[in-house]
Amino acid sequence: MSVAGPTAPTTPRRRDPALVWHQIKYEQLTFWRNPQSAFFTFVFPIVIITIFGALFQGGEPSPFYGGLTALQYYVATIAALSVLGACYSQLAIVLSTRRQDGILKRARATPLPTWMYFMGLLAHCVMVSIVDILLVMGIGKLYGVPMPAAAQLPALVVTLVLGAASFCALGVAVASLIRNAEAAPAVVQFVLFPLMFISGTYIPIKSDWLDVVAGSLPVKPFNEALLGAMSGDAGFPWQKLAVLLAWGVLGAFVAIRRFRWDPKPE
Repeated sequence: MSVAGPTAPTTPRRRDPALVWHQIKYEQLTFWRNPQSAFFTFVFPIVIITIFGALFQGGEPSPFYGGLTALQYYVATIAALSVLGACYSQLAIVLSTRRQDGILKRARATPLPTWMYFMGLLAHCVMVSIVDILLVMGIGKLYGVPMPAAAQLPALVVTLVLGAASFCALGVAVASLIRNAEAAPAVVQFVLFPLMFISGTYIPIKSDWLDVVAGSLPVKPFNEALLGAMSGDAGFPWQKLAVLLAWGVLGAFVAIRRFRWDPKPE
C-alpha cells in the first residue's frame, strides 16, 4: 500500500487586473520619484498656454482660426501637444533609457506578461495626459475659454484615449529604432518638430497641399479632433479617428516586429 507524499503548497495566482494595477502603480511611482521630470512635464504646457493667454486674451473669433478665437484654438492644440509629450516623446526616451540600463532585460525575465508591462505604461501615459489637459483647460478657463459641455465629453474622451494609445504605439515603435539612450531625444524631436509645425500646432497652416500631407499623418487629425471636441462639436470625427487608429496599428506592428529588450544592438 502506497502512501501519497505531502503535496506542495500552492500559491494563489494573482488575477490579471491586480497585476495590471500593480504595474500602473509602479509606473506612477517611478514617474513621481523623479520630481524634476514630473515638474517640467506639467509646467511646460502651462507656461505655453499662460503666455498665449496673455497674448490673445479677449480676441474675437477669426476665420484664420476656423471661426474661433486664437485662445480657443491654442487651448486645444497645446492640449494635444501635452499628449504628444507624455505618450510619444517621454515614452520613447524612457524605453530607450531603460533598455540601455538593462531594466527592460530584467523586466523581460520576470513572470509579468509583456502585454501587462505595456498596458501599465499606456495607462500611466493616459493618466499623465488627462492631468495635462485639465491643467491646460483650467488655465484657458481663467482667460475666458469655456470648458467643454457635457455633450462634448464622449467625443473628447474617445479622442484622448485613442490618440494616447496611438502615440504610445508610435513612441514604442520609435524606441525600437533608437540604438542608444543618448540619441533618443534627438531622434524623437527630429520626427516630432516638423510634424507639429505642418500640423498647425503653433499656427494654422493655409496651404492646400500641405493640409493634405499633414492630414494623412497623425498629429493634424488629433489636433483637429480635440479642437472640435473642445469647441462645441458633440459629434465624433470618425475620419480623423480612423487616421489615428491606422497610425496606432502601424506603430504597434513596427514595435512588435522590432522592439528589443536587450541593450545590445542587433
